[in-house]
Amino acid sequence: MIFRYKKDFKQLKTFYRFLQSKPCPKIPINLKDDAPCFTNVVNFSDKIALCDSVGSYTYGNIFLSAKKLSEEITQKMMGKTSERVLFLCSNNVNYIITLWAIWMSGQIAVPLSPLHPQNLLLYYASDAKPKMLITSPKYKEMSHRVAKNTDTQMLVLSDKMKLNCAQNFPEKDSDFEGGLSDLFYKNSDALILYTSGTTGHPKGVILSHKNLCSQVNMLVEAWKLSSADLLLHTLPLNHVHGIVNAMLCPLTVGAKMIMLPKFDANSVWSHLLGINPKFSDRKINVLMAVPTMYTKLIEEYDRVFSKDPKMKEHIFNILKSRVRLMVSGSAPLPNSIFERWLEITGHELLERYGMTEIGMCLSNPYESKRQPGYVGKPLPGVCVKIEGKDINDKSEILVESCNIDGKITVDVKNRSEEKGNPSGLLLVKSNGVFKGYFERPEATMKEFTDDGFFITGDICEYDIEKDLFKILGRANVDIIKSGGYKISALEIETELLNNGDIKECSVVGIPDEKWGERIAAIVVLNGDKTMTVEDLKTWASNRLPKYSIPTVLKVVEAIPRNTMGKVNKREMIKTVFNKLD
Repeated sequence: MIFRYKKDFKQLKTFYRFLQSKPCPKIPINLKDDAPCFTNVVNFSDKIALCDSVGSYTYGNIFLSAKKLSEEITQKMMGKTSERVLFLCSNNVNYIITLWAIWMSGQIAVPLSPLHPQNLLLYYASDAKPKMLITSPKYKEMSHRVAKNTDTQMLVLSDKMKLNCAQNFPEKDSDFEGGLSDLFYKNSDALILYTSGTTGHPKGVILSHKNLCSQVNMLVEAWKLSSADLLLHTLPLNHVHGIVNAMLCPLTVGAKMIMLPKFDANSVWSHLLGINPKFSDRKINVLMAVPTMYTKLIEEYDRVFSKDPKMKEHIFNILKSRVRLMVSGSAPLPNSIFERWLEITGHELLERYGMTEIGMCLSNPYESKRQPGYVGKPLPGVCVKIEGKDINDKSEILVESCNIDGKITVDVKNRSEEKGNPSGLLLVKSNGVFKGYFERPEATMKEFTDDGFFITGDICEYDIEKDLFKILGRANVDIIKSGGYKISALEIETELLNNGDIKECSVVGIPDEKWGERIAAIVVLNGDKTMTVEDLKTWASNRLPKYSIPTVLKVVEAIPRNTMGKVNKREMIKTVFNKLD
């Protein structure tokens, strides 16, 4: 739906006056260390948890719907627990109901994305060895092919589940006890998220309930999240950003979410300004997004509002006075976007750093000034190290920083002004760090130091003067960050080599202000074959996720290699595209 912003100007001014009313009271919650967030529902069962395209749902409604579904899962599982359950749902209440039901039944949830092509869904289903695949009617056909090819039983959600959840209000004496014992969750796995590794094959990251609770609790504390918040959710629900930061955090504290089916700049602006007729009484005060989303929001602002001084003033006043937190993550935030967003909204975007294996570990401060280009300091309960090389090329720790009981310490080893700011490989330890890769013990061991720190693969700098950490880039150029997604170049290369016209290929990320990085394919063609970037996009559309399809193509006579036969991608980015990586 396209909203007529200027014709809604009177409504906008009325809404702005409404913002001066008293905020919602905060509900005090004692956060648990290892129990799923549905165990907190008894504290706010009659409070609205979610609004989606169908309706609004209370915490109690969602809990009871999940409890009913969990009984069906348990029956089909014949009482077994700790089995992997794939699920494919849209961004709506079905997702939360299904996730909670899987956990109530004592199983391990493995979320899938409808953006993934069938071959990738088949890979996940084969690798995770699930006992069940749960899907909504919209994805029944797609899921049936996956279930059939992997011999997995399938459960299709009822078409009426969302409607029933919205309409059936719990009785006052409803039982909000559900799931298994606290001891079970304390010692059990909760989630497997797939991420691309440097081998080109996605690996399943195992996160326990303890891991998830630790990740949620540190963000709730650092970003002051509470039951008074209303978060606008526009992120994919198969990544940590969308699942943990933007969904489990508000669900844990009894906050409210408006969840959009997907990101759309027009729709997001309508919600932020309160001119969506369906949600005009909702006061959004938290937004989490990736840099590409903020870029698109700025483009929409320039297209619609930039020539109207009164609208620009009101937008600034509304967002500055009402929204308390805007977060950017999943990719580096260009300074130009930081400054432009500050000019439009009066908000300094809060940058943070994390990854699938660790959740979040570094964050800019909530209450003090934020520095563009920096990712702040360790979050509560997190210790980080920067590992460099000495003159003999041996590893040495250059910086160690911990946030324990609210006190942040920083130890710079062998500090010297001549050496400048120390930089090197970032290492992380916290209760949020994952248990391991599913059925890959050797790969897991390689990612940890002897003293239990996870090796992120990213190069980090500690700015001594600013007392802040900054991510400089990836030690491995085979991981591309584009539009908030972390993408394996090797996986794309493997797929491209299935094209009969391509003899050789190499995939790299080239810097781009809007997307973070654009995916570029350098190819050598067979014989007299020709290829355009549109030809490549068409061919790859059914073989790769949309966000993994190259948007830049360079046809060359030969791909330069060193004496060992290996490609130097950093050098190729400079020579082929005249870009610095």
